[in-house]
This record gives sequence, structure tokens and C-alpha cells, in this order.
Amino acid sequence: MAHTYSSLYGLPTTGLRFFTVYGPYGRPDMAIFIFAKAILEGTPIDVYNFGKMKRDFTFIDDIVEGIIRLIPKIPTTDNNWDGKHPDPASSFAPYRLYNIGNNNPVELLKFIEILEEKLGKKAAKNLLAIQPGDVEATYADIDALQKEIDFRPSTPIVEGIGKFVEWYKEYYNVK
Repeated sequence: MAHTYSSLYGLPTTGLRFFTVYGPYGRPDMAIFIFAKAILEGTPIDVYNFGKMKRDFTFIDDIVEGIIRLIPKIPTTDNNWDGKHPDPASSFAPYRLYNIGNNNPVELLKFIEILEEKLGKKAAKNLLAIQPGDVEATYADIDALQKEIDFRPSTPIVEGIGKFVEWYKEYYNVK
């Protein structure tokens, strides 16, 4: 839709793809919330693909920084765009797509291990096979982000999970 409007009306449009965003005030249906609550309550957590999945976990502050830096970057037409060899991230229209991700996938078991360390409590894990339709790994190609605005998310997973746990304990009054 956005590309169509860019093409038909010359409306500059920027699309953003976020990769596994986590952090304070995040969505409570995301793994970090579900896992933190279960670990603190001593409830087993379901860990699919036996914890071998990899996700490009991206701390919320890095997402916000990427958005802020992209705001003044108005997309223009790509004069080198070739319909026979199209680049889906650019166009003959004033349209651009950017991935904002940590560019460093982390195995789910490592993610849980860091969360356990920050919470000071081990998780009871229910290791399960991969769910139908799920993907084993996500990974953000951030070359365009680096090229256009000289930005790459930089919050290490240990630091990001630490900030989440600090917030979680304060927000939910966990002792």
C-alpha cells in the first residue's frame, strides 16, 4: 500500500522492520515477559526447538535511536532502480525500507541463561520441538541503516536484559 501511494502520488514513504524488540514497557506477550514471570513464580517455561532458535533481539533504546535518526531522512527515487533486478528496499518511487535490528542473533538458551542470571533464579524448562511454521533464526541486515544514517544498534544483550529486569522488578514490585 505504502509503495503504491509513493508510486502514484509521489508521497515519500519509509518502512521500518523491527527485529525482536525487548525492554521496559514492552509487550507482555513477548518471551522476556512470559519467561521472567514464570521464572520468578517457579513455573516451567516452554522452550521451542529445544532452545536452539536464534533471534536478533533488539533493545528498545536502539529502536528509538534508529527511528529518530531516520526522521529527517526523506526517501527519494532511486535512479539506479532496475525492474528486471529489483531491490525490494528501494524503488523508482520515493520509497525506502530499513531493518532495525541488533545484527547479532542470540540463541534462545543463551537468552534464558542471561535472564536467569539477572533474576538470580534458574528456570524450569519444558524443552519442546519447533512449532510448525516457526523459523529457526532471524537476522537483520542493517547495511542500509549504516550506509544512510551511520547507525547500528549497539546495546549488548546482557546490558539490555539487565535493564529490563531492573525495570520489571520495580514495576511489578518484585523483591
